Amino acid sequence: MKTILLIGPPASGKGTQARLISNKYNIPHISTSVLISNVVNDEIKEIMKQGTLVNDDFVYQLVTNRLSQPDCERGYVLEGYPRTMTQAHDFEKLLAKLNQKLNYVFFLDIKKEEVIKRMSGRIVCLQCEAIYNENYPAQKPKNKGICDRCGSQLQKRSDDNKTTFEKRYDVYMGMTAPIINYYQEKKQLHVIKCQDLVADTFQEIEKIIDWAC
Repeated sequence: MKTILLIGPPASGKGTQARLISNKYNIPHISTSVLISNVVNDEIKEIMKQGTLVNDDFVYQLVTNRLSQPDCERGYVLEGYPRTMTQAHDFEKLLAKLNQKLNYVFFLDIKKEEVIKRMSGRIVCLQCEAIYNENYPAQKPKNKGICDRCGSQLQKRSDDNKTTFEKRYDVYMGMTAPIINYYQEKKQLHVIKCQDLVADTFQEIEKIIDWAC
């Protein structure tokens, strides 16, 4: 069983790396932002748009329901949770409840300046959730504005603007960053230096997972 957490600041590439992990190791990719966005609730969506965090109990219930599904029995890669120390403790209790063990915690380490560059060029496919970046030649779609994977139209995320990013980054530094120290003290943390090329970053993650296997 492979139970994997991805932690990192906004636009660090968590979603992209999670999809690569999911495809290689045949485990589901679980994104809390996707779980939340699937809930038809204008109040919740407005909270996400502003860059703040959703209520812990609400997110915990969504994650509990998803991790209880049969496809998670062989493992999963989870990104976007936990984001606070309260959520980290809740997640430990959830793992015990589900009789699961946390195998890997990967921290995607990236400078704020690089994150801003990534955020400003990021475009996404709302249909299949593929992510591209207009600021990096290797990450551009083959046809401008069109998803390589499913052919749907690409667009910029509504929260990919400087004002929202600054708020999201401040939230991350104040509430999520302490989790890094928490998992480091538990000797579960693997620090991955983010590279310009997505494949190079993924290769570092692969080495750790494959070595342990």
